[in-house]
Amino acid sequence: MNLKLIFSAKVIKTATKLSLIVGTILGLINHGEDIISNTLSNKQIVQILTTYLVPYIVSTYSSVKALSDLDQK
Repeated sequence: MNLKLIFSAKVIKTATKLSLIVGTILGLINHGEDIISNTLSNKQIVQILTTYLVPYIVSTYSSVKALSDLDQK
């Protein structure tokens, strides 16, 4: 993987936006009732943080892969 692309502002901005949208939707689907009632356990908080991390990683990987493929053409 190209570290320069991974840490580029464009990739970070895109991955962050996507992660916030997807992570929030999934967090609400999976833990909405506990979020609203303010009864989240530590385990659930870790699960929610992971829910944000996964789409960030997937978006970063796909962006870097696409940009790398364009550079090779």
